[in-house]
Amino acid sequence: MTKSTKSTGRSTATPGVTKLGQDRFLARYRGPDHRERTKVFTTIRDAKNWRESESAKVTSGDWVDPVLKRTSFRAFAEPWIERRGTRAERTTELYRHLLTRHILPTFGDRPIGAIRPSAVEEWHGELSQRHASTAAKAYRLLSQIMRAAIADGFIAKSPCNIKGGGDEPVVERPTASIAEADALADALPERLRLIVHLALWAQLRRGELLGLRRGNVDLLHGTLTVAATRVKMMSGEMVDKAPKSSAGVRTLAVPPHVTPLLVAHLEHFVDADGDALIFTGSLGEPLRVRSLDTAWQKARASIGRKDLHFHDLRHSGLTLAAVTGATIKELMQRAGHADERAAMRYQHVALNRDRVLADALSALVTPAPVISISSVSRP
Repeated sequence: MTKSTKSTGRSTATPGVTKLGQDRFLARYRGPDHRERTKVFTTIRDAKNWRESESAKVTSGDWVDPVLKRTSFRAFAEPWIERRGTRAERTTELYRHLLTRHILPTFGDRPIGAIRPSAVEEWHGELSQRHASTAAKAYRLLSQIMRAAIADGFIAKSPCNIKGGGDEPVVERPTASIAEADALADALPERLRLIVHLALWAQLRRGELLGLRRGNVDLLHGTLTVAATRVKMMSGEMVDKAPKSSAGVRTLAVPPHVTPLLVAHLEHFVDADGDALIFTGSLGEPLRVRSLDTAWQKARASIGRKDLHFHDLRHSGLTLAAVTGATIKELMQRAGHADERAAMRYQHVALNRDRVLADALSALVTPAPVISISSVSRP
């Protein structure tokens, strides 16, 4: 006769799982750092499943330190932003704004490992309804932060997997005709008229125009060099900085019909010092964005084109360049683009314009009379 015994104390129920008592099972495994992790469950099945799941993650490389994944998103993201100080000042400023205004209110206090794709989709959807362009920028930033979290071992997978989530909607901007550009220039104060012609015919950005100095102009060869930009920070401060990419540093040929306007402007409004700014305010101080915007709004209203932004002059100029037959590489050089996609947009515009020209040429021909076959006499 076999004598039964009553189990007391701790006993092993299955490998890696120890029974501690009534409805208490201790599961354990070793992480890739060789430290043992444990957790207590009320059933042996839950303990076994947890141990097998965590061990499988260690084997596959998907394991994440439980302490790290409980770190709040804010605690990881804010230092990450500050470490990006090597980036352009305006980019860092934009990152801080997007993080503080649009990301932290939703995800700031959540454990970084607990942010799920569904939560990101809901956040992105709500923000897109209010401002699609901002939603795309914020999503790209969130994706960057999550990729950094993966690299640092805080999470195993990114919850940012929205297809096209970071794509900003392309809004076709209006263009100004050459006559309208001339009218806009005439409507501006005399010291600002050249800025319209250079934006259109040299296809310069506003910051590039504000950063131009006398030393950047070579009248002998009819060129100007873009070496710096002058931009307005969110604080209102004006900052001089290098172009955001090496493609932005470029030397451009000034169209011959603009050269006399450039010469006259230099003679009347620019100091002889090579470091003197090309465009200044009424008292000779550096031209501020707000002053230019105020003058621009009055000028566009005077010609009935309130839809035109100042940047549309550059857009109009690049469209004209594409219509002349400029290649993608030529458009990239002219515009200071590092990416072919932007230049290809203008070639697409040129193709559409080619159809318009073809239709216009056909309209010059007087339509031939339609002759019915039945009315033609047979020999």
